[in-house]
Amino acid sequence: MTLADEKYLLFTTFRTTGEAVSTPVWAVPLSEGRVGFYTSSGTGKAKRLAHTSKVRVQPCDARGRVKAGTEPVDATAELVTGAELDDIVEKIKAKYGFFTNVTKLLGTIGGIVKRNRIPYADRGVVITLTG
Repeated sequence: MTLADEKYLLFTTFRTTGEAVSTPVWAVPLSEGRVGFYTSSGTGKAKRLAHTSKVRVQPCDARGRVKAGTEPVDATAELVTGAELDDIVEKIKAKYGFFTNVTKLLGTIGGIVKRNRIPYADRGVVITLTG
């Protein structure tokens, strides 16, 4: 099984201080062995990727608990839009189905309640494994 076949990956980005920040994400396979997921341009992970492409990934559950017997893998990541984002969105909808609509609804409700509306899935993240 490859990382892209996992249901969730723990995606770790790094603050300018070097402090690691981890988030569980959905993942889909892309060409050339790369892995992708979508996010919002307003998220912390997107902001952290603006200053460093260094990331770490590891299989996990929905709560971010790492899968037993797995090790973190060093990688680089970049934010994408356009056709690359469209490809990621299509693949995530195919893999996760109904749950993509649920997360969009919850994100919309959360934005209304917090009065902090950030765009939903307006950036793709493409991960290239290096380790």
